[in-house]
Amino acid sequence: MVAAVMPYEPPVTADWQVAALSASFEQRTPQDLLAWAMRRYGKELALVTSFQAEGMVLLDMAWRIDPTISIITVDTGRLPQETYDLMEQVRERYDVRVAVHHPEAEKLDEFVGKYGVNAFYRSAALRLRCCDTRKVLPLQRALTGFDAWFSGRRRDQGTSRTDMPKVELDESRGGLVKLNPLADWTHDQVWDYIRTHDVPHNALYDRGYTSIGCAPCTRAVQPGEDERAGRWWWEESVPKECGMHCYVNLAQISANMKRRKDAHV
Repeated sequence: MVAAVMPYEPPVTADWQVAALSASFEQRTPQDLLAWAMRRYGKELALVTSFQAEGMVLLDMAWRIDPTISIITVDTGRLPQETYDLMEQVRERYDVRVAVHHPEAEKLDEFVGKYGVNAFYRSAALRLRCCDTRKVLPLQRALTGFDAWFSGRRRDQGTSRTDMPKVELDESRGGLVKLNPLADWTHDQVWDYIRTHDVPHNALYDRGYTSIGCAPCTRAVQPGEDERAGRWWWEESVPKECGMHCYVNLAQISANMKRRKDAHV
């Protein structure tokens, strides 16, 4: 039997290509985008998740399409025990391998030695440097060799995500194709899917958490608060991002820190 020849699809490298792709999936389901990407990229596609509700929905959807999907997570070293418990549930429930990536020991030792274990509480600049060391750089290494990756972000999670397309180029990682299948979903749609399909979820959600990251940087939210209000809650005027999904100019941050320090000498 002669193997079927897949039609040639040119690399997605230009803004007009991602804009056209994103528009073509705007009125379609997350599963449609997942299925297209898994067919288009195969083993060069990764599902990146921190095992929040949205990531679990994507994992369940992708697993139902192709259980061999590559699953990547970053263990910052400061995750809640509940997140580790959920990771084990995922392995047992779906019988999948989760590639866990960690911060580079030398860089982490350098940061902690210079600024302290909980430096992130002292300034937004130090918090972002901590995120860069523990999250952004490990993800950069984890995505080496892949051409595309999924994220579970939604447009209604905050002002920094309002205009997020379903398909974009991840310029900070060399132009990888970045896919956001749940961009147009709401909080209620995510949880309706979890309940309908009995998808495992982090136990912290049952204790008032609505967004879960590192243990010292996450708290439960109060009634009426924004969904991401529990992330870095001491930074009232700073966008609730870590740098994984948006560019952070650490050189500029470092320069600003030095200027402020010099001004107080």
